[in-house]
Amino acid sequence: MVTRRTIVAGMASLPLAGLAAGPFIRAQEAPMSDAMSDTIPTQAGDLVIHPVDHASLVLEWDGKAIYVDPVGGADLYAALPAPSAILITHGHGDHFDVPTLEAIAGDVPLIVNRDVFDKLPEALKANATALANGEDGTLADIPLRAIAAHNTTEDRMQYHPVGVGNGYVLTFGDVQVYVAGDTEPTDDMLALIDIDVAFLPMNLPYTMTPDQAVEAINTFRPAIIYPYHYGDSDLAPLETDVDEGIEVRLRNWYPNGG
Repeated sequence: MVTRRTIVAGMASLPLAGLAAGPFIRAQEAPMSDAMSDTIPTQAGDLVIHPVDHASLVLEWDGKAIYVDPVGGADLYAALPAPSAILITHGHGDHFDVPTLEAIAGDVPLIVNRDVFDKLPEALKANATALANGEDGTLADIPLRAIAAHNTTEDRMQYHPVGVGNGYVLTFGDVQVYVAGDTEPTDDMLALIDIDVAFLPMNLPYTMTPDQAVEAINTFRPAIIYPYHYGDSDLAPLETDVDEGIEVRLRNWYPNGG
């Protein structure tokens, strides 16, 4: 399990102090490449985190590459290891794109929510498993659990209704990684324990505000938090209000300007 300390490996953590609100994330100009990757040590070898764009990322571990919500076309992933498996949180177009999947998936396994499963072409569906909130599964021999992902604010419920989308907790050796998908703080999220790395979305009106994210982070206390899927959100509250001992890692999820 990752100790609650600053881990500087692969790409140095960006200091929060002195960064301006709003556009300070976009000021990073590094393209998506190994320079954008972070390395998290586990007892079974390094976990390499590759931010791709917005909500898309690749988790590389033990000779496997887990693609999470790959969209944007095959060229976006050309510099990365070929997928060993694919994980999809829900069916919105910034998380689920059939042409991208058809271009990159080959015959690798997929874990998806039921809504995405029903929309898959037959060739992809043959390799897919649908998980509901709370169900366990494995993907390329990596244990995972589906976590409820939905809106909780009354006037946002139409964007992500209860029981449709998934977040996922994946276990890489002794390290637990939580990819939230599109959600506000749910009971499932707030009840998580021993999360080493978390990816949380924050953009209105679809997901959390940064203040909601801070409250959630300080409740379930991941060791490392990556804001992602943030659009033009002002992430300044993450600079000042996240509890001491939780590392906030700011990375450029919009290398092409968003």
